[in-house]
Amino acid sequence: MTRQRIVNRPRGRPRSQDADTALHAAAIALIRDIGYDAVTMEGIAERAGVGKATLYRRFASKEPLVVEALGGIMRKVPVPDTGTLGGDVRRLLRSTSIMYEDPATRHLLSGLVAAMARNEAIARAVRHGFVATWRDAMRQILARAAARGELRRGLDAAFATHLFAGPLLYRFLIDGDRVDERFTRRVAAVVLRGIAL
Repeated sequence: MTRQRIVNRPRGRPRSQDADTALHAAAIALIRDIGYDAVTMEGIAERAGVGKATLYRRFASKEPLVVEALGGIMRKVPVPDTGTLGGDVRRLLRSTSIMYEDPATRHLLSGLVAAMARNEAIARAVRHGFVATWRDAMRQILARAAARGELRRGLDAAFATHLFAGPLLYRFLIDGDRVDERFTRRVAAVVLRGIAL
């Protein structure tokens, strides 16, 4: 009798990457369309074109699904390297303005900000995934600029990062105005005057 080799495999069916991708995209699209609070598991399954059984095998509720989906939104923010502080900052802010110019972004961000106030897991996902990726890109830009001697001594990089990001978010969510390249260039010019040599 031939002895069969026993292989340890995780229980249940392996996860399909296609199904995961479809579920992530559906969750984000629905938050953009109707807001986080109105999103349901059934709605996500329908939008993704998968059965509810497939969805519930992967996620017990919408929260862990949304957390996972958010992790992928801005995971690959390109960090510009033009060789100058001004060039890098303007390019990063320009790429950010492209996100703000997408009409669907207003519903996504407003829905997430509201959800963050009530849901610690969503707040962590936004702060440590979505926001942290952009913040890390700006901090890399500032670190390179400091090494080139372009920044004032003793600059607080975290504070400078807030100065670049804050006006964009405030204008977009509170004022409801456009965040376009003209606006980001004005923000860059004002902040750079305060932090650059």
